[in-house]
Amino acid sequence: MSAPEESLDLARVAGQAAADKLAEEIIALDVSALVVITDVFLVCSADSERQVSAIVNGVEEELLRQRRRKPLRREGERDARWVLLDYGDIVVHVQHAEDRAFYALERLWRDAPVIDLRIDADRPA
Repeated sequence: MSAPEESLDLARVAGQAAADKLAEEIIALDVSALVVITDVFLVCSADSERQVSAIVNGVEEELLRQRRRKPLRREGERDARWVLLDYGDIVVHVQHAEDRAFYALERLWRDAPVIDLRIDADRPA
């Protein structure tokens, strides 16, 4: 079983929005066969709290603008070290690079297939 197309679409929009805000190491994991609460984890990082906040705001704005979706929950915003945006179908994790290296979500979910986000790195922001 793989993630539904709607979830993949949301992940691609969120991934491109993160890339447009210069997020690093953007990866999407199809966790639909491993957990029941969501289909996709999108993980990305930045080198500063300010950049983490910018990425979070960019993802939130694009998902609202392009797909009319608001997060059901937003956590970690005050410290801006690890911000989680829960959209139900997808969960976006924007982490400070140090926290990402420490928690290593990709290693924790290594059994989950990686999703091709089709990010256009050359697209102007």
